[in-house]
Amino acid sequence: MSKPVTIRVPEELHAQLQARAEAEGTTVTSLITEAARNAVRDPRLEGAAEVFRAFITDNAAAFDAAFPDDAPDRLDASRRAA
Repeated sequence: MSKPVTIRVPEELHAQLQARAEAEGTTVTSLITEAARNAVRDPRLEGAAEVFRAFITDNAAAFDAAFPDDAPDRLDASRRAA
């Protein structure tokens, strides 16, 4: 369930929001909702996905050697099995 929130923004900012929403094929409400989510996001999670990807990349060979039956196919740069 969502909750309505009313805010007042200067006309210039509203015009910028409308232009960006149109350019991205979304709505002003969606842009503001995403900005609100970003404002309350846990800062400890910043960069977590990149750290996880780096860990997997750095340790993939060790995992594959330890669990050869479970080793996934590797993808090349074009996202095809290597």
